[in-house]
Amino acid sequence: MAGNVYKFIELVGTSDESWEKAAANAVEMAGKTLRDLRVAEVAELDLQIEDGKIAAYRTKVKLSFKIERAEQ
Repeated sequence: MAGNVYKFIELVGTSDESWEKAAANAVEMAGKTLRDLRVAEVAELDLQIEDGKIAAYRTKVKLSFKIERAEQ
């Protein structure tokens, strides 16, 4: 039997509350179209600033999911 294969994608989630919520938003949205999510690694944190104030927290995540085998 062959081993498993995983794919990584990068996403940026946003939130007006926190970096944690921004990461959760990215994972939650990905979960609506991708199956078998495995690991989300925080790659970068930044802020969107407007008029000298924080407008949004942004979290870049590297997300992995398992590639499904084709039915034979």
